[in-house]
Amino acid sequence: MFSSSRERAIRICLTAIAASSLLALAGIVIFLFTEGLPLFRHVGPLDFLLGDLWYPTEDPGLFGIFPLLVGSVAVTVLSSLLAVPLGVMTAVYLAEIAPPFARRVIKPFVELLAALPSVVLGFLGMVVLAPILQDVLGAATGLNLLNASLVLAIMSLPTICSVSEDALRAVPRSLREASLALGATRWETIVRVVVPASLSGIGTAIMLGMSRAMGETMVVLMAAGGAAMLPQSLLDPVRPMPASIAAEMAEAPFRSDHYYALFATGIVLFLMTLAFNMIASRIAEKHRQVGSASL
Repeated sequence: MFSSSRERAIRICLTAIAASSLLALAGIVIFLFTEGLPLFRHVGPLDFLLGDLWYPTEDPGLFGIFPLLVGSVAVTVLSSLLAVPLGVMTAVYLAEIAPPFARRVIKPFVELLAALPSVVLGFLGMVVLAPILQDVLGAATGLNLLNASLVLAIMSLPTICSVSEDALRAVPRSLREASLALGATRWETIVRVVVPASLSGIGTAIMLGMSRAMGETMVVLMAAGGAAMLPQSLLDPVRPMPASIAAEMAEAPFRSDHYYALFATGIVLFLMTLAFNMIASRIAEKHRQVGSASL
């Protein structure tokens, strides 16, 4: 009787905790849409999404976020092109190739990158990387698309590497032994058996890393240059959506069109991040490994 009551209390407590998380998320979403949707009384959705002029202090204000949207997508894609191969290959090395001593040395350093505050990485991008890019590549400014992408790649690397390594380690040992018993080399086993069997986790890792890069604020605010214009090259300054929200929210008059436009930008950013997470969930479900016979 006592045990049953205790189990019921624990079940209710855990349910309440899970429900509180959902309620918190619902509250954030409701507040975001409540504060962002009033903009569209004065600005058309297509003008907002596809307009190429962002001058919120004009009278009337111009609220075209297309340069901000392109900047966000550009830094996310470029940083992913750098971080994904490096992160996945590092995970393969740690999970399948590295001797125990090397794994004990490398693994903590990879995880330590995740512990670095984003403002520290942004500061390194401003002070260290920006002068190097300006001197070596002859850029007009070191605070540009390439600089922000390099720093975001460093920031996304631990997430991609850690989740991918966990996925690789979750592959049953029997699959490796069967492949080797059939005459495959160790490299062929990794490429044709282990990696395909862990595609679910690797795909999730990639999407999580891209979501982190998409929503990052401090790095792009400090290292991207802050110019709300369409980039013509990797050395042009950009202003992704999170940087614009962080830089202008304190200056926007309460309940003004500028204020509503920043929240509407947050809605777009939220929907893009949600899409990444849904794609990651779809990939995980599509490539889920169920037993050794499902390959």
